[in-house]
Parts: sequence; structure tokens; C-alpha cells
Amino acid sequence: GPLFWEFGKKAVGKPLPARNAWNTRSPNICMREGDWKLLINYDGTGAELYNMGKDMYESENLAPEYPEITRKMSRDAIAWFNSSYRKYAGSRNGDAGTPDADGIRASGEKVWKGTEILDIRFGDPFILAASDGRYYMYGTGGVRDGFGCYVSDNLKDWEFLGQVYRGNTPESWTKANFWAPEVYERDGRYYMFFSADWKENPSGELENFRIGVAVADSPSGPFRDISDRPVFDPGYPVIDANVFFDNDGKCYLYFSRCCYKHPVESEVSEWARKKGLFDKVEESWVYGVEMKPDFSGIIGEPVLLLRPPVDMDDRQAEWESRSVTSGEVNRRWTEGSFTIKKDGLYYMMYSANFFGGANYAVGYATSASPLGPYTKSPRNPVLEKDTDRGGTVSGVGHSSITVSHDGRQMYCVYHGRTEATGNDR
Repeated sequence: GPLFWEFGKKAVGKPLPARNAWNTRSPNICMREGDWKLLINYDGTGAELYNMGKDMYESENLAPEYPEITRKMSRDAIAWFNSSYRKYAGSRNGDAGTPDADGIRASGEKVWKGTEILDIRFGDPFILAASDGRYYMYGTGGVRDGFGCYVSDNLKDWEFLGQVYRGNTPESWTKANFWAPEVYERDGRYYMFFSADWKENPSGELENFRIGVAVADSPSGPFRDISDRPVFDPGYPVIDANVFFDNDGKCYLYFSRCCYKHPVESEVSEWARKKGLFDKVEESWVYGVEMKPDFSGIIGEPVLLLRPPVDMDDRQAEWESRSVTSGEVNRRWTEGSFTIKKDGLYYMMYSANFFGGANYAVGYATSASPLGPYTKSPRNPVLEKDTDRGGTVSGVGHSSITVSHDGRQMYCVYHGRTEATGNDR
């Protein structure tokens, strides 16, 4: 039968190690079954698969090449860890592996408490920690032709404030498909970045999305367009605006070029053709560009930052191509980017796969510069469905980050689907 053991120098339930920490960088669960050896973190990330009969030094990670074996062994390993091993470690270490209700061990160490599901039907959620001491959540859906808003004092109990932005009016440049709002507080005013269909569409494009900005004197609105046009027109549809304000006073706009009319040749598209799945595969790519301080336009030309892998042996190819390899749709997405900076390093989260499907998932990349080059993490994906491990959540993605008002806790906010909500996010 299979063998399981806890691996590396991480205690049960301890947060994942710092990036490139040499003595704690390995995944913390190990499973051996026949010639196959799996390493994986307790939260399902960082899966590594090796054939010990042919590769005793574990030099080639085969997880992307053998996804079904990886998924099966991952389910078994995590099930063992969550049942047998946690019980053993708890009795052996004075229940050191189990935090109390406040997420604190007996030693005083704070631990990750897991995901809290909010009963809010938003896609692409974004939370603003406003200067009034409250939290404001914006997202896709909930109202018609615009965006709604929820408010909370504690990030748990939320009150719906109604519609705070309305588009598709005679004076607005917008028409339909209002997506992914993010709100930033600057000099006492509130600026909402979002994407929507542009009324100006002489060639009748099916996807005519552009990025706009609206402003309000309060986080609860009402927000009004700052212009009768989008921020800029790259000549192709763009969505998912994210703005990063750097320490030097510059601000950067990140966005996703849509898949629409953007077929890309890759080993994945060639594989899909040979398998008879799709004649072509369209892709969306993430770009970045410096913005004018008043948000009225951009400075310079957008720079390509992230795209799906070209080669199938790229360690990111398996998880970023699942919508294609499963036969779901002939598109590969790189979208929903969100950037933060810590210790001089820029971290960009992004989502891959079909946003309306179960395979939607989140990874991240890092760079020493706001405009790249970015390197994708070997631990990707960091958020993905758990239905193949006995859970109920799928389609997780379009994440953003908010920090508590006291500065002590960082939260990742994202949408997902459950068995109970069906297709609703």
C-alpha cells in the first residue's frame, strides 16, 4: 500500500515558508505509491510528482505531464494529512497542530485560519479599506448597468448600499457588460476603475470592452464618469483594470487584453489541433503601463507582462491550460491581475482558465520592477477548485488583496462557486 509522511521542517498547520527559504522550501506532505512519489503542501499547492524508478534524484517534476496521477495522489495525501496525521500530531505535540477559535496556538503563534465564505453574489470582488474606518466591497453583478456596493465594519457582516454607479446613460461612454470595479481613495476622493462595452463600435465588434474611470466624494457614491471616453483605446478589447501606486509617486495601470480575435500559436494549440479539439486557441494577456496622475490617460506604450505558456513542458502549462485540454473552450486566459509590493518585490496575482468554469484558478508572479519582467511562481496555482479533493468549491479566481485597518492582517478576496450556489459566483 501507499506510504505517507510529513516532510520538511514545517510544523502542522504552520504557514507556508518564505520564498526561497533554503531549509524549508519543500512541500510538507510526501506520499510514495509504487515508483511514484508525490510532494504537496497541506493546502493543495505546490504539487511535485517524480518517478523514482527512473529518476531517483527527483530532477524532473512530472506533475504537468501526468495530471490524473497527480490529482489522485494529491487527494489521498491531503486526506491522510487532514485525518490520520493531524490526530497523531495533535496527541503527540499537545494538540500543537490545532489553533483555537482566534487562530492562536498555545505558544502564541498566529496561524492561517482558512477561507471564510461570504454570502455575497459578486464576481471579481474588491474591498476598499476606507479612511472612515469601514470596508466597502464592489464587484461584478448584483445591479443592472453598473455596480453595487456593500459596507462592513468587521469584514464579516455586510450591508448592501444599493447601486453606486450607473452606466448606459445618454452622457456615458458605456453600454453594457460592466465588470470588475476597483475603487481607490486619493486626496479625499474615490476613483472607480472598471471595464464596459464602449458605445463607439463602427465595425460591430462582439467584444468592445474598454477601461473607464468614475469619481465620487464618498465610497458609497454616486460615482460619475470623469470623461465621455475610455481612459485609452489600444485598438483591441481590454478588461480587469488594476492600479498600483508606487513609493516614488508614479502609478501604474494593469489590464488584460481579451482573447477575442487573438489566436496564438503554441504547443498547446498544436496539441489541441492534433487531438481534434480546436482549430485555434485564443489567448488573453496581461499588460502594464504608467498612468497620468489625474487618471486621464496613459504615459508611453503598454508592456506585455504575463501570458499563457508556449511550451507544454513549462511547469505552468498544465494548470493554465485546463480549459483547453479538458475540451471546455478554445481559449486560455491570463486576467484579473492584482499587484502589491513587499520588501522591494512586486507580486502580481492573476487568474487563468475559463472564468465561467470550474477550472478557474489563481497564480502569482514576481518582479523587481513594476513593469517586469515577471517570473511565475513554481508554487502555482495558489488557489484552485477543491472538488477533486472532496470539497465543494470550484471556479475560484479574480482575486484582490485588502489589509485590515490596524495593518495586522492581509486578506485575499476572490469569488467562487459551490454546489449550493451552482453557476452563481
